[in-house]
Amino acid sequence: MRSLFFLLAFLLGSAQAQNFPSRPVRILVPAPPGSSPDIRARQIAPKLQEALGQPFVVENRPGGGGAGLIAAREAARAAPDGHTLLLALINSAIFDALSPDPCCRLNQELIPVSRFTMTPLVAVINPSVPAASLKELIDLGKKKPGSITYGSAGPGSSSQLVATWLESETGVKLLEVPYKGVNAELPDLVAGQIMAAFVVPQVVVAPVKAGKLRALAVLGDKRLAGLPDVPTSAEAGLPGVEALVWNGIFAPAGTPRPVIDILHRELVKAYNAPEIKAQVEATGSYVAADSPDEFAAFIRAEVAKWGKVGRSAGIKPPQ
Repeated sequence: MRSLFFLLAFLLGSAQAQNFPSRPVRILVPAPPGSSPDIRARQIAPKLQEALGQPFVVENRPGGGGAGLIAAREAARAAPDGHTLLLALINSAIFDALSPDPCCRLNQELIPVSRFTMTPLVAVINPSVPAASLKELIDLGKKKPGSITYGSAGPGSSSQLVATWLESETGVKLLEVPYKGVNAELPDLVAGQIMAAFVVPQVVVAPVKAGKLRALAVLGDKRLAGLPDVPTSAEAGLPGVEALVWNGIFAPAGTPRPVIDILHRELVKAYNAPEIKAQVEATGSYVAADSPDEFAAFIRAEVAKWGKVGRSAGIKPPQ
């Protein structure tokens, strides 16, 4: 009986795949128009439309806390047929790690198709801070606990978690200055009102090259082409302390595997299109283009990592 059930499910999924997509496909983005996630979705939508013969429509659904729960809930409740997709962000995994909502957990109510981009955060400081390396910044903070101020995007944000991780790994004590949005701390950082930040490279490459900021480390496993002289976290003396913001496509649980396979195939082609790869790399990011199973394993590792960091410091999820 069990074998018959799986056979019928396979045949049904194969039949759905033969007709997929049969109507326009929606890509829900938990961020406003013009944001980085929105730009990413609009980069791949035309490629998917060209390959599969149906419109791929980007629909912005900002809100629902830092985890983008409005978009995630809508995607999880949609028919599991591949016609509604979600561009999920690192915030979703952080939320799952700190306070999972049974409506729309990654790897459960939402299943992975393929990861798109990976972007390592960069540790930067105002040039007035007397530190030429990450080690010197940490040593400075140890001499005067709480004297090093850093900007974050608020509770449960990746910037707060990175600072907390640094504290736990090195014993330094930093002073958080929370802001209401991602990258909102940059004007104060450049002006010297705060001392440090952990941000994506695309917003700091220009001020670093202009001497308005100093980059201390790339929190990833390889240096950036735009900042070739900036060491990785391992080279800076903190191996394993890596923080990369990412995004990727998910579908509602129950979507037939043959449909997932079609989406995965065309997404990987879109991600790796030369012009898209060039645009991604120009912002300090790179294309992951992994399989559904690899993406699922990556999500498990992210939830475990950030959950450990967050719980040890009593951090609340993004609101």
